[in-house]
Amino acid sequence: MVLLGSTGSIGRAALDIAERFNLPIETLVAGFNSDLLNEQIGRFKPRRVALASRAAAEKTNFPNAKYGEAAILEAIEESESDLVVNALSGFCGLRPTLTALQRGKRLALANKESLACAGAFIDASKIRPIDSEHFGVWYLSRDRAIERVILTASGGALRDLSLAEAENAPIERVLRHPNWSMGAKITIDSATMVNKLFEILEARWLFGCGAIDAVIERSSIFHALIAFKDGCVTAHASPTDMRLAIAYAIMGELNEPIAGEIDLFNLPPIRFERIKAERYPVWALKETLLKEPKLGVVLNAANEAALSRYRSGAIGFGAISRLILDAFDRFDAPPSSIDESLDLHGEAYRWAMERNV
Repeated sequence: MVLLGSTGSIGRAALDIAERFNLPIETLVAGFNSDLLNEQIGRFKPRRVALASRAAAEKTNFPNAKYGEAAILEAIEESESDLVVNALSGFCGLRPTLTALQRGKRLALANKESLACAGAFIDASKIRPIDSEHFGVWYLSRDRAIERVILTASGGALRDLSLAEAENAPIERVLRHPNWSMGAKITIDSATMVNKLFEILEARWLFGCGAIDAVIERSSIFHALIAFKDGCVTAHASPTDMRLAIAYAIMGELNEPIAGEIDLFNLPPIRFERIKAERYPVWALKETLLKEPKLGVVLNAANEAALSRYRSGAIGFGAISRLILDAFDRFDAPPSSIDESLDLHGEAYRWAMERNV
């Protein structure tokens, strides 16, 4: 396989699956963590390596390690493998998604921003999702007629703080996710509920269903529920281990345990809670995005700008949501092509980087 984002949490889990099932790694692509990448190079002996920057590439123990977006796209284009696992984080994952699909590769996708920003211009039938929520929907549906999809959310690290405390929560508090160990971006997105908006957009394009909602389920044992046309509601539950979704996305089928079994006699109390815009202001955008999902590119652009400003200390946590809501007031015309989507992303990002909040 070609693995994009090998040093992130999804990438590391994908390598665990590759090692367990003896799947060869043709290409490793990483961001800036050259130390971990060097360990992976020693373990998996890839034929190609690419990184985000020249400085990171110069620290790798690999001859002719390349760097930059062009090198990553070239690695996909020249690969012999028919499988690309895209576990890159952020908008930088979109062009690799487009390139993989244009080259006729099978795509196991963990990069939420690809479908959130450009789902209207991507053939989602060629994609196998890695998200646990979308894996749950896929696992349950198997071509049955879906009436409504319900995704679950943990509520993020600030779910029990008062609104006043959450307003200026320091980043070290936001990064203490109650259930998962993930990268900084997705952990912050979980606290704002932006991550769940991304997943709703993904579900819209992956399953062709316009009736999509989400609820908070604190244990993260239930990942998705489906209401079927016949009136039944079915839930997907599994331990909190991303390797299950990754294994199915990579191999298609699985006939041995990956994540272990749920201990029914030691489950925490299970309850479902409404997601309220009072605590998660961006949730007010859910119906707008379902009605006009092409505006997901505005959501992502404003969010990436807001996260950059928050992580640098320029704005507080509460300003992330305000900046995103302001961006939807400013940019309300959906793009009509992939090129327009790329242009709109750049314009909205620049605007959000300069906007006073």
